[in-house]
Amino acid sequence: MDIRVAVIGAGSWGTTVAALAARNTPTVLWARRPELAAQIDQEHLNGDYLPDHPLPESLRATSDLEEAVRQADVLVMGVPSLGFRGVLEEVSTHLRPWVPVLSLTKGLEVDTRMRMSEIVTEVVPGHPVGVLTGPNLAKEVLDGHAAAAVIAMDDVNVASKLQELFRAPLFRLYANEDVVGCELGGVLKNVIAIAAGMADGLGAGDNTRAAVITRGLSEMTRMGLALGGHPLTFSGLAGMGDLVATCISPQSRNRGVGERLGRGQTIDEIIAAMNMVAEGVKTSKVVRDLSAEYDIEMPIAAEVYAVCHEGRPASEAYHGLLKRDAGHEMAGVRHDL
Repeated sequence: MDIRVAVIGAGSWGTTVAALAARNTPTVLWARRPELAAQIDQEHLNGDYLPDHPLPESLRATSDLEEAVRQADVLVMGVPSLGFRGVLEEVSTHLRPWVPVLSLTKGLEVDTRMRMSEIVTEVVPGHPVGVLTGPNLAKEVLDGHAAAAVIAMDDVNVASKLQELFRAPLFRLYANEDVVGCELGGVLKNVIAIAAGMADGLGAGDNTRAAVITRGLSEMTRMGLALGGHPLTFSGLAGMGDLVATCISPQSRNRGVGERLGRGQTIDEIIAAMNMVAEGVKTSKVVRDLSAEYDIEMPIAAEVYAVCHEGRPASEAYHGLLKRDAGHEMAGVRHDL
């Protein structure tokens, strides 16, 4: 019997994941705007986010949330963190019991500081919940280039079934039980990517970029450990893999925000010109609050917050990105330091 997949959110990554699933099993993609849903359903094209990438003819789309969800055997949430809870609450009235819920969203809820998987557990308790994350730039995956990702879930049996649904000839999915670590890796790398983009915008070189990425990984790992993640997760696809891709790719929204900040644009100007969400901007505030609460040293994230929310010029902030005292490189990561 076919497993029916519903993907909620027709942004670039939600559409890509729906396209992957549609090649393996019946899949419907929900788009908020009826005209976009109609275009995907009838023309097999998402002109807003992926205009040059034809979609499978088997992929269906709708703007009717009940139609998308009522028969789903697997629910995939690809909604930005700002609207995640509200959309899930609407979904909950149509969702059948025990349907696994998989989050694609790499952000934190600002008011509650909750991860998306925690919101799922709160809004639709009793459903298996996991995250699909990793170094996955939508256009490259749709083009069929080799890529890999992680499905993080407590239930390894459900995770193994989900791996089959989203597989492709050159798209490999690994399983990981560390939901906390995998989810935080996807969240925190967006903040570090803004810093890496700022370096590029200011004309810094490869040495600087490498230092920001590496020291950024240390910050990610320190916070991940403090919040219950496993240290090895941050050396894998959900940690280092996603961080590298997001920090170096011209396709990365968060890196692009940082680059424009480095060139002197204000955050308001940058956001106004974007048609997609850069999660790292809002996430930097939550990360700043969490680092203070747990007493975690995160100088790079602190500078990103100052530029995005306090009006500090990137040129001034960047001098502080590496101001941390030169202690042991693994301090805060190794328990004996």
